[in-house]
Parts: sequence; structure tokens; C-alpha cells
Amino acid sequence: MSNELIINSTQDGERIALLQDKRLVEFHHERNDTNYTVGDIFLGTVKKVMPGLNAAFIDIGYQKDAFLHYHDLGEHIKSLNKFVKTTQTQKNIPARLNGFKFEPEIDKTGKIGDVLKKGQQVLVQIVKEPISTKGPRLSCELSLAGRYLVLVPFSNTVSVSKKIVSKEERQRLKRLIMSIKPENFGVIIRTVAEGKEVAELDKDMRSMVANWDEGTRVLRTAKERDKVIGELGRSSSILRDILNESFDSIVVDSPQLYEEIKTYIDKIAPDKARILKHYTGKVKTFEHFGIEKQLKSLFGKTVSIPGGGYLIIEHTEALHVIDVNSGNKSNSETDQEATALSVNMTAAREVVRQLRLRDLGGIIVTDFIDMKSAENRQKVFDVVKEEMRKDRSKSTVLPISKFGLMQITRQRVRPEQNIVTGEVCPSCGGTGKITASILVTDQIESAIDDLITVQNQKEITLYVHPFVYSYYTKGLVSKQLKMYFKYYKWIKFVQDTSLGITDFRVLDERGEEIELHATNMEPNNIPEKLVEVETAQ
Repeated sequence: MSNELIINSTQDGERIALLQDKRLVEFHHERNDTNYTVGDIFLGTVKKVMPGLNAAFIDIGYQKDAFLHYHDLGEHIKSLNKFVKTTQTQKNIPARLNGFKFEPEIDKTGKIGDVLKKGQQVLVQIVKEPISTKGPRLSCELSLAGRYLVLVPFSNTVSVSKKIVSKEERQRLKRLIMSIKPENFGVIIRTVAEGKEVAELDKDMRSMVANWDEGTRVLRTAKERDKVIGELGRSSSILRDILNESFDSIVVDSPQLYEEIKTYIDKIAPDKARILKHYTGKVKTFEHFGIEKQLKSLFGKTVSIPGGGYLIIEHTEALHVIDVNSGNKSNSETDQEATALSVNMTAAREVVRQLRLRDLGGIIVTDFIDMKSAENRQKVFDVVKEEMRKDRSKSTVLPISKFGLMQITRQRVRPEQNIVTGEVCPSCGGTGKITASILVTDQIESAIDDLITVQNQKEITLYVHPFVYSYYTKGLVSKQLKMYFKYYKWIKFVQDTSLGITDFRVLDERGEEIELHATNMEPNNIPEKLVEVETAQ
């Protein structure tokens, strides 16, 4: 299975698409104005202590105070508070925790008022981004994620991922980490560390310790609401978590982001630097790789599945509901049960794909087509479980109930991705009427004639609807070629599916859009009165 990561830079951030065998399986939109990412560590101030909730509200600069529950304080919260206070009040305190004397652990069933007071400063980490009307969710159990390891300050425990099943490998990794980890730092060994040599693990450890040292230096002069340690950008964090041997292409269209990712890959996996490519094509990045079309077809309320079935996806405040329908599934199977099983097996894979694509979290209820056989229900359940193993978010899947419902819970740490697939008609602007579409070629040719003969443009590129693109470029002696013999200049046409059939854009040789006025779009020999055509309602 091939994996490709395509990153498209826009004015408001980066769009990140993960493709498996050319099929879109994950989509993220990292906005420039987002300052609160999972993993960021802030110096917050306690605004309210709520004994009834056994929680506190912390000000980290977001418009709504962040939520910190007692259970998220961690056993060593008193040691953390002591470290913050001494770091800010005493000079020449080392960043490392060598010789640091831990405070007593807090009671797991204690009260928040015994630990935090209003106005107190506390070091917190975001574990869930702001969602809907809620502020961020916080924890005081700090952790710094690397590629192979997770560094946990104020702990001495070394634990290994449960997905590493070999007893010998677990013992080997524990023995290696115990020999290289700093004092008073715990370590969680990630699944990808399996089989890695001590040099790679030590390099990852040093990188995280350096990050902690830098954060400590920032903490010495930090004010309330300041970010002390920032998590990687979404694109780099995805590479950190999933970059493996199956990756064969990483494509970036921004020169700045290309250099940033190149530096990061050189640091974590130098052997993968060769697969990083800088896209410089004229066609839009997502258009070139066929992602735009997949986005439009996969984010609607109705999603088609191979074989003729379809899904209906509805959202409520408390949960997400997915209904599986057979649609016009051809009845090639022997009976109704076989048809239901066939549709459900295909739908199961698409359901998991949709969970990853839209980053749906919380409770998801899927209504599969009823099956009488317990064996068939188990087959569908097994497919969902197998597909969910590819998902990086934590999840729980329950077997299909006698009502044909499957319940899934999936970790929700950031808002779900939502792309509006219903569009206002680009041709009529939602009015239901357009100028006669037959005139578009006259308008294009009139604009070209004016730009070349009157304005003396050296080079022009036209972005047009695919139908119009074919009209000008297809054929042995195409209209595009005839224009070349007329003006002795090659006019480039580029198809753009986001444009209506009567719309087009013109760019000059520098790639800047030329603003067209009514004078250079007036069709030749066309009556002044345009005929309005009623579009089908």
C-alpha cells in the first residue's frame, strides 16, 4: 500500500491530504489563526475553582477559559507547581530535574480546592482543542512526543506500548531506555520503536530533552497566557506519527514549508529526504492530484460506496448517526442475506474511512442493513475492527446489536472537519438565471483579441470550465492552434472544475489575474439585448 502526503498552502493556512493508493483517507486544515493545538504547553492562571465539578477554569488566552479536572492534575502536580515557582523566582536553576526533590503525591480522590487556588499560576498542556462553545481541555500531566518515545517529566516510570507483543523486545527496549533516560523523567515507548537501535532512540530522546530545556528557559521570563512549549505543526506531527517505509511521496507547494519539512525529515529520517518533492505546476495542487474532486464527493450528507450502495451521515449535539442503504445494488447474490452482507462489508470500510476523513469523535451509531445470521454480523464487526487499527485516534467498537446497530466511540481532540459541498451556482449566483451560455466562447475570444492586439500582452493563460477547455483544445486542428496562427502567440488553456461553464479567468505572464471589463468582453456582432435563459429548477 502506497502512502502520499499532499500539502497545499493557502492564504488562511495549510490543507493536508493523506492518500492511500490514491484514495483520500485523512484531511486536515491547519489554519494560521489557530494558536491552541493539542500538545501546546501554556503558563495559565486559575480563574475559578469549582468544587461541585471538582475542576478549575484556567485562563490561557483563549476567549473562553480552559477546563482542568482534578483527575487531569496528575499525581505529581505539587512537584510541577514547585518547579514552576522555583524556576521563575530563583536564578541559575538547571533546566534538568537532576537532584530535584519531589513533593508528596496528591490523593486520587481529593478535592481541587486543596491543590489549586484562584490567581495561582500553573503549567498546563492542551489535550483537546476548543470545540463548539467549549474552551480547550487541559492536563497537568505534561508529555513531549517524539518519533519513537514520549518524554514524561516528574516521573521515573518506563512503559511500553501494548501493541509491542514480544516479551523479549519489550524487555530489550525497557533496558535500553533505562540506560539513557535523564533522572526524574519517565518515558513511554511508542509502537514504532520496535526493532530500533539504541542510537536512533537516543537521538529522539536528546531532541525531546532539548525541547524541555528550551521550554524551561522560556518559563523563567514567561508571563501568564504565554506559550512555553509549542507542538509541531500539523504537517510535521503527521510525519512524526506515521512516516514509515510505505511512504513513497510527500508533495509540498510552498517553498517555505518545503524547507521546514525538509529540515524536519533530515532530523528524524534522513533516508526519507528523497521522497520530498516541491510542486511548482500551474494547475492547482489538489486539482492536479485529484483531491478536490474526492473532497466534494466525500463530505456531503450522502456518500456513495462502491457497488451501488450509499451512506447517509447526520450529526447531532450528542452523537453522529450513519445509515447504510443498499441503493441500486445489483442483486447478483443468491438471496437477500447475501446482498445485505455484501453491502455491509463494503459500507464498513467506508464508514471507518469517513471517521478518519471528517475526524468524527464522541459516539458514532451506524445502522447497517439487517442481517439474520450472527456469523454475518460478526464478519462485519471484524472488518470494522481491522480497519480501525489503521486509525491513530483511540476508539472502542461494540458488536452489532440485534437491532442492526453498531456503536463506536472515538477520541475527539479537535473539531471535526466539515466541508460544505453544496454550492451557490457559479453561473447564476443563486438566481436561477444565466446569460446564454452559447456566448461564453464569443466573450473569451473578444477578451483574447483585446488583450493581445490592444493591450499587447506577451503571454496569457485562461482558466476555464472543462467543457470549454475541450472545445478549444481537442481536435487535429484545434481552435487553440488556429489562435496561434492568427496572433502568432500561444494561448494556454487550463481546466478548472471550480468554475461555472460561463466563467473564466485570465492570468498574465507573471501569473497575476487580469481584471476584465465589459469593454474587452463584449462579443462581436452580438445584439445588445442578451437573451436570459431559465435554468432548470
